Amino acid sequence: MPIDANLTCNLLRQLVALDSVNPSLVPGARGEALAAQFLQGFLREHGIAAELQFAAPGRPNVVAKIGGAIATASARPALLIVAHIDTVGAGDMPDPFTPIEREGRLYGRGALDIKSGVAAMCAAAISIVQSGAALQRPFTIAAVVDEECNSIGTETLLKQCTAEAAIVLEPTDLKLVIAHKGYAWFEIVTHGRAAHGSLPGEGRDAIRMMGRMLEKLDAMDRAIQSKPPHPLLGAASLHASLIEGGQELSSYPSECRLQIERRTLPGESAAAIESDLRALLDDLHARDAEFRSTLLAMSSRPAYSIEPEAPIARAAAAAILHVTSSAELAGMSAWTDTALLAAAGIPGVVFGPRGRGLHGAEEYVELDSVTTCAEVLRNLIQSFCGS
Repeated sequence: MPIDANLTCNLLRQLVALDSVNPSLVPGARGEALAAQFLQGFLREHGIAAELQFAAPGRPNVVAKIGGAIATASARPALLIVAHIDTVGAGDMPDPFTPIEREGRLYGRGALDIKSGVAAMCAAAISIVQSGAALQRPFTIAAVVDEECNSIGTETLLKQCTAEAAIVLEPTDLKLVIAHKGYAWFEIVTHGRAAHGSLPGEGRDAIRMMGRMLEKLDAMDRAIQSKPPHPLLGAASLHASLIEGGQELSSYPSECRLQIERRTLPGESAAAIESDLRALLDDLHARDAEFRSTLLAMSSRPAYSIEPEAPIARAAAAAILHVTSSAELAGMSAWTDTALLAAAGIPGVVFGPRGRGLHGAEEYVELDSVTTCAEVLRNLIQSFCGS
């Protein structure tokens, strides 16, 4: 049974019209509850027994286990399909929750990232159910909360769901992503000594101390960039994200606070990066006994890669090739929940529709690519779950 393009695009429009801005990113935001409740009802209306799974109060995932000749309560699904239902804030986007269609594109917050993937996933599942396909093993679809911040939705999902393999929906221009970068966040604080600006003998300038560290970070980033690049991901990187310090113009600053981000490649660890940063600070202290600093590891997520010959990668590539006549392997600079799934023993790949404007003032998805994405997912379900 072919994918119903009208159903897919209408579902996408309805999802975009529902504000599901992540409240962990935007205090006071509506959150995902309304969109999740709507999606649960939509799936149930189309013969899929979707359930709500709460990651936090008012923040439910939508989860459904579907099909399979051995579909018992304990049967391990062959495939887990995941897309997130939360979005970033509206920012400068005018009418962010009014879906507008122009020239085959749908505009609105979340249209590309990744309510298009949610719609494609649901359309594929509905097509499988309505066709009566006799799958040998079940599959699970999950629309999760909070991917844009702390991934509490996927962490909660993994406490209750497992699978042989997974496909995570993110915007990939219909390319098959088999590697993505990770990140590590750190905070560096330099400690000076407050004093009146007219008393240089008593004061110690924490901001100028941080300037020395920034020079060290420049050199570290150049060294990172000079290493042989990853074939799909390019080079790792380091940048200063936020900085603040000082009290007023007439005082020596007692403290300067810097937060940095290190984007990582497969094989790099946050612990090793922290050790490198501590070595830089130790060197500055060795050069100046009055140099004082504190380093805090804030948060990190690992990079991810999977071999092209892994079963899920081969099956996904075959499904893409069957539908589009071309299956290009790619890497993704952004982090995805795929790394969390892999850490839980579920190898995965990343795939999704075409569009532009991620997190920007003008976000859109190409509607034909959403239908294509759904066709690929349906083909993958049939092949991987043993129709």
